[in-house]
Amino acid sequence: MKKIEAICLLLLISIGCYAQIIPGAIWPDTKGNPVNAHGGGILYYNGTYYWYGEIKQGVTWRVPGSTWENYRVNAGGISCYSSKDLLHWKPEGVALQPVTTDSTSDLHVSKVIERPKVIYNKKTGKFVMWMHIDSQDYSYARSGVAVSDSPEGPFKYIRSVRPNGNMARDMTIFQDDDGDAYHFYSSEENQTMHICKLADDYLSHTGDDRRILVQHAREAPAVCKYNNRFYLFTSGCTGWSPNAASYATADSIMGTWTLHDNPCHGTDADSTYHAQSTYVLPVQGKKDTFIFMADRWNKTNLETSRYIWLPLTFDAEGTPGIQWEDQLMP
Repeated sequence: MKKIEAICLLLLISIGCYAQIIPGAIWPDTKGNPVNAHGGGILYYNGTYYWYGEIKQGVTWRVPGSTWENYRVNAGGISCYSSKDLLHWKPEGVALQPVTTDSTSDLHVSKVIERPKVIYNKKTGKFVMWMHIDSQDYSYARSGVAVSDSPEGPFKYIRSVRPNGNMARDMTIFQDDDGDAYHFYSSEENQTMHICKLADDYLSHTGDDRRILVQHAREAPAVCKYNNRFYLFTSGCTGWSPNAASYATADSIMGTWTLHDNPCHGTDADSTYHAQSTYVLPVQGKKDTFIFMADRWNKTNLETSRYIWLPLTFDAEGTPGIQWEDQLMP
């Protein structure tokens, strides 16, 4: 760690971690270590937030023969952190362990384990995690599912699939107010987004699968619902390099989606503030309050990638807006 980063980390620890969310800063957990939960999502359950993300640790390397910037670290599994206030994050350990011995396993350290999202199934009492599973060259293009009896894990890996035979890479899971859950995933070589309704137990896909944003080449989906309208935030497909976000809207989740321009405003809006969307978090107890979560990737040293959390607001017409703030109090 660079000297200035170490000084900043010690300062943050000395004042009780951090009193506010500081986008782009080092975020120490309650033990003083940087939070390691990239491409993540958050579950709110029984008064506690649980943050799940990719563990990126160790040397970053580029896959030989890649025609694009295929930088990666060995897959470290999925981390879990818990918090009551979105400010102080307690490490709960590795929720989904990687596999170090069996190179054929989806979870082997040589594979890709990305963008985990966890939802709770009231009917089964299980916590269900979906994630993007891939090979080093990203030709596998599948979605993996794991299950646990508790939010902290450990999660038991079940299998990976191509939903209804479709390629599946960047993804998110959205759970609607009625308990139905939907899998959003980039498909068709990332040219088209799909939405597929999950089965009642959330462990498999139904045949209800819709193609949206056809040939618009969008990835990094993040979804929310505001005033009974659905909003989908995505990035363009430029590898690790940031680009302008866009958003789409629909009055029915499996209905017609309309693509709109960049919701970000101000300096660096054209690069989503040098970051890429991963999740939209509704803040509990604060009506219509959302946080836009994104990753600021450092492609040549992925372990040092940072988190960008910014307020997501809506005007009277329901148009979303994201504006940079140096500090954010949830």
